[in-house]
Amino acid sequence: MAVAALPQSGRTQSAFVAGGDWLLITLGWAFAVTLAIYVAGGVSGAHINPAVTIAFALRRGFSWAKVPGYIISQVAGAFVGAALVYWVYFQAIDANEVANKITRDGGSDVGIFVTGPAGYFHTYWGPVLTEIVGTAFLVIFVFAIIDLINLPVRANLGPLMIGFAVFAIGTSLGANTGYAINPARDFGPRVWTYIEGWGSAAFPGKQGNLSAYWWVPIVAPIIGGIIGAVVYDFFINYVLKARMARETTGVETRGEVVEEE
Repeated sequence: MAVAALPQSGRTQSAFVAGGDWLLITLGWAFAVTLAIYVAGGVSGAHINPAVTIAFALRRGFSWAKVPGYIISQVAGAFVGAALVYWVYFQAIDANEVANKITRDGGSDVGIFVTGPAGYFHTYWGPVLTEIVGTAFLVIFVFAIIDLINLPVRANLGPLMIGFAVFAIGTSLGANTGYAINPARDFGPRVWTYIEGWGSAAFPGKQGNLSAYWWVPIVAPIIGGIIGAVVYDFFINYVLKARMARETTGVETRGEVVEEE
């Protein structure tokens, strides 16, 4: 919408300018995540993110045996999603490339599908740090939203709050790297763009001033997810459990109260 469809649709000369473009993108992703969780939550828990799946396996008892299947499904879903976007908008993408004399192997419009580093980065450290921090916050927010001994979200509003979390991360941390915060979200579409002719811009990921960016949105979010899970448990969850243990010291439990939902 922001890069190709609106500018080439005849409805406007350009989508918005800077902040307006970013608001369109971050709101779109936020509601996409929200609705994806509502759709798939009852079937799989709707992790839709390998970093979250690994964090749940590490700290929330999710079966490690299920992790490979979940990750394969997440990447496959992102690949199909990228294909669907391309089929819906390929005329707009072609028109944008002709109008702006873009060659796909040059990669300037590969960002429709994948994330990439800002032009002010000349080493990998900045993008890696950004993705680690962004994904750590994502997992912290997810753990907090579903934590029944914290302030859990009620009335089935958890997916909406997770969408708000993605929006907050995108609007506050997104400019550095396009906030992948999800290895599948970048890798699946990157495979599709390679198939469709984006060449080295897809793999090895010659983007901005970096010559092989493809691994950053995979490795850094996984590290960030693990850090976020450990940080939440150490500083929040363990404190809440310790407080509950102190409050119940010396209390004799007689029977249980059952609350009908």
